[in-house]
Parts: sequence; C-alpha cells; structure tokens
Amino acid sequence: MTPTDFILPTEEVRAALAAGKPVVALESTIITHGMPFPDNVETARQVEADIRAEGAIPATIAVLDGKIRIGLDDNDLDRLAKAENVMKCSRADLAFAVSSGQPGSTTVAATMMAAHAAGIKVFATGGIGGVHKGAEESFDVSADLDELGRTPVLVVCAGAKALLDIPKTLEVLETRGVPVIAYGTDELPAFWSRQSGIKAPYRLDDTAEIAKLMSTRAAFGDHGGILIANPVPAESEIPQEEMAGYIDTSIANATAKGIKGKEVTPFVLGDILKLTDGRSLVTNISLVRNNARLAARIAVAAA
Repeated sequence: MTPTDFILPTEEVRAALAAGKPVVALESTIITHGMPFPDNVETARQVEADIRAEGAIPATIAVLDGKIRIGLDDNDLDRLAKAENVMKCSRADLAFAVSSGQPGSTTVAATMMAAHAAGIKVFATGGIGGVHKGAEESFDVSADLDELGRTPVLVVCAGAKALLDIPKTLEVLETRGVPVIAYGTDELPAFWSRQSGIKAPYRLDDTAEIAKLMSTRAAFGDHGGILIANPVPAESEIPQEEMAGYIDTSIANATAKGIKGKEVTPFVLGDILKLTDGRSLVTNISLVRNNARLAARIAVAAA
C-alpha cells in the first residue's frame, strides 16, 4: 500500500498539478473546530474564492469515507461543517482516521503531510500550533513544529496562535531548522494582533523573493518547510495589550475545567469569541482570507 491508494484529489486539482499550475492547500480544522456554523462553511467558501481570484486553485484537505480528500466541493464542505464527532487529525491521527473510516479534519501538520504527498508546495492557514504556556511541566508542544522541520511545504500564517508561548515556539522552530519570515514587517505577528514585541528572524516584502527562497531551499533536497508570518490587516486586528487579557482569562478557564492537549486550542478560541463579543471571529476570518490571498500570489510566483 502506498499513499496514492488513499489520497484522492479532485479532477480540477489533479489536472492543475499535472499542468504545473499554482495550487494552494487549505486545512479543515478551521471548519470543524475553529469557527461556529454557518461562519465556518461561509469562510471556507470565501477563502477558496479569494485564492481563485489571485489565479490559483484551492485544495481544502480532509478525511472523508476513508480517503484523504485533496479538494472539496460544496456538498463536501457542507457535510464536513455539519458533521459531529469529527477527528482532529495531526500526524498521529491521520492514518487512524483513514483506516477506521471516521471523518477527520486536518491540522497544520496533517495538511502539510497530505499536501506534500499530493505534490502541493504552498499551504495557507490561520495560525500554527506551537509551544503551550507551561510546556516545561506539561510537555505540550504541537506536532506542527516537527512537521515544519521535516516536510517541504511553505506555510503562510498570521504567526503562532497568540495563546501560545511565542518566544519558545520561535526557539523550537530555529532548532528544527525552519526559516521564519515576516512578510512586509520587521516584527513577528501574533495572530489576532499585528505585533508580538518579538523581532522576526527574517523579512521579505515580495512574493518573487519568497518563490526564489522556495526553489533555493528545495535544491538541497532534505530541508523542511518554510514559515511565512503575514500580519492581520490593520483594520481588523485586536491590539496585543487587549488580547493578552482575554487569552489569560480563557487559559485559566480551560485549566479550571481540566481541558488539556489538543482540546485546549478549540476551547480557548471559543471562549475568546464570547469574551470579545464576536470580534475575535471577525479578526480570524480577516486573517485567514489575507493569508490565502498571499499564499495564492506566492504559488503563482513559484509556478
């Protein structure tokens, strides 16, 4: 058995890849665990439209009917958005979801795995996982970081999710050999906020420069991914000082309820949505769309 036995691209994605056209992978946990219905499916459709408007083909990735689907049609998006008991798949879970036939949405790590297996080089998401606060005791570190260190896919995000320990996340990425590049800014963005107070290791302002970095890094053959940190649009951000209070409250709420591991992030995102009276969702949608547009422009430049 090989990955091609259970990886199923749409005909549109298959044809685009065969012709060397630009394709952008999209994760699906934002649909099942990141946003409420119907905002989740509406955002998924809008993000795909944004990618098409920039000249690339979108490929939302999920596990359905025992297959890793590379690209979802409208019916599939609706089905996933309304499904219950959907597995949140990282590297450890992807094969289990496929072999068991359970529906699964893909995290950054699992999306990178599937995208690379399908031949897709660029992936847009909201924010990556990383080192959780208190990880020196809990050892709670996202598999996204190891995946970035091993899998040659460029990931466009708005930084690590701000509920994480961003300095430690940056240190682990450096150890894994992952170049972290801020797009159009000297400071690392912090998901809902444009600033984190942390200087970015590198800065690039042009998609052609990013495409050149991709081809140069690929020449080595054994290098992993590239992380592009793209700040949320200024008109949509929630300032770092304000977000810090919401995040601390939500993490305390998660701890009080005994929520741990991969369930922390979706709980905190939902709790922050309540604390901000919906503002965080507006920001989240804006940054995801912004990342998708940039990823599409990079994919076009790389193609």
